[in-house]
Amino acid sequence: MSDDRYEQGMKMRRAILGDAHVNRSIEKQTEFDADFQRYITENAWGTIWTRPGLDQRTRFLLVVAMLAALGKERELALYIRATTNTDVTQDDIKEVLLQVAIYAGVPAANSAFAIAKQVYAELEESSKEKPNG
Repeated sequence: MSDDRYEQGMKMRRAILGDAHVNRSIEKQTEFDADFQRYITENAWGTIWTRPGLDQRTRFLLVVAMLAALGKERELALYIRATTNTDVTQDDIKEVLLQVAIYAGVPAANSAFAIAKQVYAELEESSKEKPNG
C-alpha cells in the first residue's frame, strides 16, 4: 500500500508543482531528509491530495490561503509559481488573499500580496526570455 501511495503522491506532486521542481527536490535529497521526502509524498500528496472529497483546484486554493495566513513565505511562493501547472488564475489568488486579509489579518495578506507580485513578475520576465516556437 505504501508504494502505491508513494507513486500516486509522486504523480500528484508532479502535476501540481511541476516536473522541474520535483526533479530539483529529488536531486537535492540527502540521507538526512529522504524519510521526510517520502513521508510528504505518501501522506500529503498520495493520501490527502488524492482524496475525492475536494477537487484539486479547491485544495490548491486552500493551501495558498493557509500558507499566506501562517506566513510561510517560501512555500507560498512555491505554490504561486505552481499556478502555471494548474487552472488557478491571478484573479483567484487575489480573491484568496483578500479572504486572508479579513480572516487572518492585513499584515499576513500584505506579505502574501508582495510575494505573489514578485513571483508573477518573475514568471512574466521568464516568459519573455523564452523564444517562441
